[in-house]
Amino acid sequence: MSTEFQLNIAAKKINNNGVISYPTESVFGLGCSPTSETAVNRILQLKQRPVEKGLILIAGKLSQLEPYIELSTDEEQKIINKKTATTWLVRKSPLTPPWISGNHSKVAIRLTRHPLITRLCAILKQPIVSTSANPSGINPAMTSLQSRRYFSNQVDMYLQDETPLTGQPTSIIDIETTKIIRK
Repeated sequence: MSTEFQLNIAAKKINNNGVISYPTESVFGLGCSPTSETAVNRILQLKQRPVEKGLILIAGKLSQLEPYIELSTDEEQKIINKKTATTWLVRKSPLTPPWISGNHSKVAIRLTRHPLITRLCAILKQPIVSTSANPSGINPAMTSLQSRRYFSNQVDMYLQDETPLTGQPTSIIDIETTKIIRK
């Protein structure tokens, strides 16, 4: 179980272009600051993932995502009222870096209910990048140890938690069209 002290260390690493591995609702993820092109590029190299695909931003509160998104009041309520972990495709703001949105006109966001990551985003006062902790074509890590086996010392910090993971990817929904991209 990661402590507040460890979360503060993780926040410092993120603020200094670091990459961390951490539990999400479904699998272990890799994350960094969305403003750090250097850290995002490290994640993309670790995953062997092209920047054009884009990445997800997760946060504990919608206000932490506000610099990167443009939402109507109805869309905000839809996101806030959703009871299950859901990734939303929303209009990106002009502040959204291209290394986050890739070749897309929208950006993927998720409000996390994972207590550890909610606390980390509160410490950072911003969202973090989220992508599954696995090289392309290999199953995502389900434990901190498995993530460490994939990436060894190429990741700056490994957080862990006892909250159960579902192992299932979250749904992806386009908020404007309500089209389900991934169920």
